[in-house]
Amino acid sequence: MNVSEFDFDLPETLIAQHPVEPRDASRLMVIKRDSGGIEHHTFRDLVSLLKTGDVLVLNNTRVIPARLIGEKEGTEAKIEVLLLKRLELDVWEALVKPGKRLKVGQKVSFGHGILTGVLQDILENGNRRIHFSYSGVFESILDQLGQMPLPPYITAQLEDQERYQTVYAKERGSVAAPTAGLHFTPELLEELQKKGVEIVEILLHVGLGTFRPVKVDDIREHTMHSEYYRVESNAAERINRAKQEGRRVIAVGTTAARTLESVGNQGRVVPGEGWTDIFIYPGYSFQVVDALLTNFHFPKSTLVMLVSALAGRELVLKAYKVAVSERYRFYSFGDAMLIL
Repeated sequence: MNVSEFDFDLPETLIAQHPVEPRDASRLMVIKRDSGGIEHHTFRDLVSLLKTGDVLVLNNTRVIPARLIGEKEGTEAKIEVLLLKRLELDVWEALVKPGKRLKVGQKVSFGHGILTGVLQDILENGNRRIHFSYSGVFESILDQLGQMPLPPYITAQLEDQERYQTVYAKERGSVAAPTAGLHFTPELLEELQKKGVEIVEILLHVGLGTFRPVKVDDIREHTMHSEYYRVESNAAERINRAKQEGRRVIAVGTTAARTLESVGNQGRVVPGEGWTDIFIYPGYSFQVVDALLTNFHFPKSTLVMLVSALAGRELVLKAYKVAVSERYRFYSFGDAMLIL
C-alpha cells in the first residue's frame, strides 16, 4: 500500500491558526459508513447525533510546557529543547534545535541557570538524551520556564495557553494535545451525560511520533514511536459492558482509538498500562472502536491512514475533498469529523 494513496490537495489557507470560540461552535462533518452519506453540522449538535447508551471514550492526558529556550554555556548561542519522553527521573529524550550546535557533554542553561541540561547522547532515531539539574520540583520549574509546544504549522500566538488543553485534561505528560477533544465544553459534556451517553476516561501521553511524516513509499515499512498508555479496570469494565450489550464505543480522537485497540483482545478491553506503537491502516480489523470523533489531518499522515482503516480510503478522501470545497478548518484548531 503506497503512501501516495493517502494524498490530497490542501490549501494552506485552511490550516486553522486560532481556535473557535466557544469551543463547541466549530463545525462537524458526519460520515455515515453504511450509506456513504456526508452531513454538515456544528459540534454542539453532537447531543442529537449520539444515542442514549453510547460510550464516549476520552483521553485525559494534559500537555506539558515542553518547549524550553536556553543558551549554550560559554557561547550564549540560542538552543531550543523540546521534551519528548521522560526516560529516568531527571533524564529526557528530546529534540534539540539546532541539533548540530550542541555536542555530547555540552551544557545548556535555562532561565539564567534555574535549570541546566547536559547532552548525554544522540539516540539512534536522531533524538537527544539530556540530563537536567535543578533545585526544587522539576514540574514547577517547567511551568515557570517552559512554553506550550504548539505545532509548527500554527504560527499565530496563543493568548490563553489553556486553549491547547482539553477541558478534562488531568495527567501531565503529552507534548501535543489530543485535539479532537478540544471542541468539548463542560456544558456539552453535561448535556451528553443527561441524555444517557456514558463518558469513560483513559490515558495516552501523546508524543510527536504520531505526527511524524511517513518517509517510506510502502506504508507497511513505517515504524511508529511508542507512547505511554493506561486503562484502569473500571474503564475497561464499563467499555466491555457496553460491547456485551451492543452499545457503541466512540473514541474521541485517534489517540483514544489507538489506546483502545492496543488493549483490545477479541472485542474486549484488557486493563493495564505500558507502551504502544500500534500502527493502524486499511486492512486492520477494529476490536473495540465502533465510531470515531476526530479532526482533519495531514495528507499522507498515519492519522489519515487510521481514519481510512475505519471508514474506507475512498470515502475518507471523498470527505476530505468536500471539506476543502466547503472550507472546513484543518489540523489542531480546526473543525471535527464524526465517523459513524
